[in-house]
Amino acid sequence: MTPLVNFNILIPARLESSRLPRKALADILGVPMIVRVANQAKKSEAKQVIVATDSDEIAKTCQQFNLPVIMTSSTHQSGTDRLAEAVQKLNIPDDEIILNIQGDEPLINPELINQLAHRLANCKASMATLAHPIHSQEEYQNPNIVKVVLNKNEEAMYFSRSLIPFVRNDKPELSILRHIGLYAYRAQFLKIYHQLESSLLEQVESLEQLRILWHGYAISVLVTEKIASIGVDTQQDLDKVIELIKTNKELL
Repeated sequence: MTPLVNFNILIPARLESSRLPRKALADILGVPMIVRVANQAKKSEAKQVIVATDSDEIAKTCQQFNLPVIMTSSTHQSGTDRLAEAVQKLNIPDDEIILNIQGDEPLINPELINQLAHRLANCKASMATLAHPIHSQEEYQNPNIVKVVLNKNEEAMYFSRSLIPFVRNDKPELSILRHIGLYAYRAQFLKIYHQLESSLLEQVESLEQLRILWHGYAISVLVTEKIASIGVDTQQDLDKVIELIKTNKELL
C-alpha cells in the first residue's frame, strides 16, 4: 500500500471572468461551481481544502456551505500569486505540499490529485504537474491546448501553445503530450515564486509556468492516461458538465 502524503489543497477563485460572467458562482444543479470544485477535491487524501479569494460574495457563499475560505488581495496577477499570500496567512510550514486546484474544475479527478501529491513528495523538483498523450491532430494544432516536452528525468523542458515537438516523421516514437493545469508545490517554493520576475517567454505564450523554467527551477511532470477534468470556460462547457453530472450519480 502506498503511504499517505500530507498535503493541502488551495483553490484560487475570483468573481471576474471574461467568457463566462461570475463563473465561480455558476449554478450546477443547485450548487455553486466553487463549492462543486471543493467537494470534489475533498474526495482526495488532502488534509484540508481551502478557497483563497478576493471576493466577499464568493467568501459568503463558501461559508454558507461550511467551506473554509481565506481572503486575499485583489491585485494578484495569477492564481499562483494568490496562493503564495494564502500560504503565508495560513502559516503553512515550508515543507508541506500545496496542490493548486483551479476554481473552474468541478469534475477534477481525486485520484490524479493524490498521484500528483505523491509525485512531488518523491522527487526533488520545486513543483510538479501533469500531462497526458495527445492522439488527435486537431488537439496537436490547437493553440488553446498547451503542449509540453520532457527530459530524461521526466521534467519539463518547455511548455508551448505551438507544435512541440515538431513532428517530421510519420510515426514518431516520442509521445506528444498535452499539459494538464494541475500543480503541486512545496509551501516554501510558493513564497519564492511570488518574488520571481515575469519572463518575456511567459508573456509571449501567456503561460505562467514558463516563469519557473526561465529562472532555472525544475518542474516534474507525471504522465497519465487519465483525463483530469473538463475545465469550464464557456456556457457550453458548463452545460456539458451539468449533463455529465445528471447521468453520473457518483459526481453528485
